[in-house]
Amino acid sequence: MSMYRPRDTPRARLEQDVVEELRDLAATSQRIADVFAARHGLHPTDLQALIHVMRREVADDPLTAGELAGLLNVTTGAATGVVDRLEKKGHLRRDRSETDRRKVFLRYGDPGQELATAFFGPLGRRSGAVMGEFDDSELEVVRRFLVGMRAAFEEHHREL
Repeated sequence: MSMYRPRDTPRARLEQDVVEELRDLAATSQRIADVFAARHGLHPTDLQALIHVMRREVADDPLTAGELAGLLNVTTGAATGVVDRLEKKGHLRRDRSETDRRKVFLRYGDPGQELATAFFGPLGRRSGAVMGEFDDSELEVVRRFLVGMRAAFEEHHREL
């Protein structure tokens, strides 16, 4: 079955539209990330690190530098370099665990959080307006779809 087969049924055309929208969304998201990185002197790996730190901090499950290295698929030394750069610019801070002083967690720094909020706040409001057009059950279907698609992409990436 060809990836470029004719889209001659309503279902096939709809699936193609979804794939094109996902591709365009990913490309636009990357362009926005590139602008943020360029404006704030960040390397693409630095930005990925910030995204991982933010996700885990929001989940109240902060990252260690070792965990970040695994998520970025870099050595622990390279991850330390990323963290050092981000800490120097105020994007991250290191916090020692209160229960195990040997463990150091990565957290968003206040200056970095302020920059991210100022830059991405308008996008958050626009995204919220779009989500407001969907009821809870519709959003659940969208969430389930996106989780499934991410899993498919991650599986493909692992195979590469």
